[in-house]
Amino acid sequence: MENYIFDFDGTLANSGKTAVLATQAAFRDFEMSLPTTSTVKYYMGVPIEVSFKKMADRKLADNEFDELLKDFRTHYQVLETANLTLFPGIESVLERLFTSNKKMFVLSSKHSSALNRNLEQLNILQYFQATCGSDQVEHYKPAPDGIYHLVGKYQLHKSKTIMIGDAIYDLQMGLAAEVSTCGVTWGAHASNLLANENPTYLINDVQSLLDL
Repeated sequence: MENYIFDFDGTLANSGKTAVLATQAAFRDFEMSLPTTSTVKYYMGVPIEVSFKKMADRKLADNEFDELLKDFRTHYQVLETANLTLFPGIESVLERLFTSNKKMFVLSSKHSSALNRNLEQLNILQYFQATCGSDQVEHYKPAPDGIYHLVGKYQLHKSKTIMIGDAIYDLQMGLAAEVSTCGVTWGAHASNLLANENPTYLINDVQSLLDL
């Protein structure tokens, strides 16, 4: 492969604890039933604009829902410094791909400002040609908009492009965009769920990213 499109949360970075704690804190502030850890992790990979409505135990007015999202982002930014880490081996793999002249991108369901802040915090932003957050697409994962955006803007050949992620939504997006897909089993979704999406590759260790 020549073009690598990475999901962020659960693929490059271990941010599950951050997302869970921030989600539960925001729901607590709005006096709603707290989603379980497994529920939050299941919806990781889906923008909070979508997942929070699925997890909420009551319907919120538009302005109240906007405040809930804002509250979550405030909690997330406070928590991320202590809880956000790279998965072991990720940085060395990115460096090797970079020195091999591979084109690398990050496509995330989080807002691009938070995504770029996280990549800079983890000292890996320099490896990527571009990033794409939820604010840069009209339709969220598993819709293929994000991949279409990167393929079109950077004139990528689909046959040489792969979408890499830990959630079924990443694989569904890659399939819809007609690029190769790679499920990674160290993130949010269990390997059997990923296998059900028939990815081109399904890998269990970070070093296998070098073999795609």
